[in-house]
Amino acid sequence: MIKHGDKISVAMISMNEEGSIKKIVQEIFNIDKRIEIVLVDSSKDKTFEIAKQLGVQAIKQYPPQGYGLAMDLALKSCTRDVIITMDCDCTYPTDQIDFLSKLILDEDYKLIDCNRLNTKPKNMKLINYIGNKVFSIFASIMFLKKIPDLHSGMRAYNKETLKTINYFADGPSLPVELLLAFHKRKLKLKCVNIDYLERVGQSKMAPLETSIWTIKRILKVRFEKKS
Repeated sequence: MIKHGDKISVAMISMNEEGSIKKIVQEIFNIDKRIEIVLVDSSKDKTFEIAKQLGVQAIKQYPPQGYGLAMDLALKSCTRDVIITMDCDCTYPTDQIDFLSKLILDEDYKLIDCNRLNTKPKNMKLINYIGNKVFSIFASIMFLKKIPDLHSGMRAYNKETLKTINYFADGPSLPVELLLAFHKRKLKLKCVNIDYLERVGQSKMAPLETSIWTIKRILKVRFEKKS
């Protein structure tokens, strides 16, 4: 049992992840049973049923409404002080949950961004690595600060601060907009390096659509007026 287990929500979305959902949920609950896991599921397979049986707060969103709306629902359904986002495919290290929560609760960071790209991950295709680096460089130039991993799916948010961020939920690449909004508002944030692990199952990402939305969200945050 960890120090802040009762103050942590883990937010995830899923689509046909029955091959990985049990493993990732058990890893999280092995850290601390008090952690709240919120899952928004848009699957045709048994992901939802498996998650419910394991004690996850599972919410069915079917037919699928897309990444952004699913993640928006997951974030807004979390009830704890710290929200940690992860993917269901076991690519992100659950053993970082305690460390990330301490940075938010004990050191008053508002967002912790987890960087997969300190070196090229063995489990990431070269074309994807290059694409991620190009977008990160573009965002860094636009915002005049180093942003090493624009698309990381693992982040820790201060819930109350996240509630003050106005964002466009619909469409892919929502984490891009959230990260850049925190940067633009000059909130206290930190980047930590993490390992990017081997994926269980198939990627659901549509590269072209994600790339277009990434550019849209970078430009949106960069040129919108501060609220």
